Amino acid sequence: MNNIKTPRRRARSLALQAIYQWQFNHEPMSNLEAQFLEEANPKKIDVEFFLDIVRGTITNLAAIDKALEGVLDRKLESLDQVELAVLRIACYELLFRIDVPYKVVINEALELTKLFGSIEGFKYVNGVLDKIAISTRSPEMINK
Repeated sequence: MNNIKTPRRRARSLALQAIYQWQFNHEPMSNLEAQFLEEANPKKIDVEFFLDIVRGTITNLAAIDKALEGVLDRKLESLDQVELAVLRIACYELLFRIDVPYKVVINEALELTKLFGSIEGFKYVNGVLDKIAISTRSPEMINK
């Protein structure tokens, strides 16, 4: 992972940790946000982006999981929890944050997986996100 940590990259990293924790305890969003923002330096992260990712991922979980289930080769429950959290966040961005280019979404997801996930997990995440991008962002892919 390159050492340049933009406020958005830090926000995604923090959101990944929050979603990962939420997957285990389904803590209320407000508690989760408060806990993670209390530990973060608001000058170094894009707080608004962090909140959007956490809220958007949890609120749209049914649509996100449905999109993932359509391209996975196994059940959601059998995925590594870090990889599942990365996939959910990236899928949220691909589906609902059209302002973020699909290449950025995929690259950021791969970087997070390399940092927090299993050694080879980024390869699986890449394959899944490529399929989601084709189905959700094909006009953007054609125009690039």
